[in-house]
Amino acid sequence: METPSNPTIELVDIEAVGKICKGKNLITIVDNTFASPYLIRPLDYEGIDLVIESMTKYISGHTDALGGAVIGKTDLITQITLNSLLYLGGIIDPFAAWLITRGTKTMPLRMDKHGKNAMVIAEYLEGQPKVEKVLYPGLDSFPQRDLAKRLFKRGNYGGMLAFEVKGGVEAGRKLLNNLNFIRLAASLGDCDTLIEHPASMTHTEFFISREERMRAGITDGLVRLSVGLENPDDVIADFEQGFKLI
Repeated sequence: METPSNPTIELVDIEAVGKICKGKNLITIVDNTFASPYLIRPLDYEGIDLVIESMTKYISGHTDALGGAVIGKTDLITQITLNSLLYLGGIIDPFAAWLITRGTKTMPLRMDKHGKNAMVIAEYLEGQPKVEKVLYPGLDSFPQRDLAKRLFKRGNYGGMLAFEVKGGVEAGRKLLNNLNFIRLAASLGDCDTLIEHPASMTHTEFFISREERMRAGITDGLVRLSVGLENPDDVIADFEQGFKLI
């Protein structure tokens, strides 16, 4: 499972799923990249066996290193080490490892700022007439608000949000192509605010059919935003001029 999910910000009840899977003797794996271990700690829940973290994102925090981690129970980690790593490799270069280790030292400060900025941006977007809806766990309008409060125990809901632009694919593409301050990138968790439009970037017909994409809740106008550490007024100013062009 993945919580929050990419790119629809849908949440999974880790506690409930963990209990069900434990009763059926199933191995559970949680991709916790969007939340980071600072905000959600899946291994604290009964029945969760493994957690995957993309250290490229919030743990490193500067989009300058590639790395990943699998954390979990010793018997499962041993199996991964003896099989997957033996045959497929698990190489990370020393400098990338150093950069990621350096990033962990500022992660709590960064995550607090990401969450604070994201709330400001989410509230701004919710008031825009050219935005159909905003998906951010910190908003009262979020469909899974009660679950969000239980998962994000710090009251910080992270830096990832999504919103739907009125006008479909063309409106989403036009908005992104006319932003000047916000950076166009499919990555996330950076100090800079990053934006991507799945329907014309990561989830085009080349990768997935429109029917499948729509069934997954990835609509034509859905835009994913990774809110950075800048002054949120600068991000809002860029959106202001971008929305005028739709």
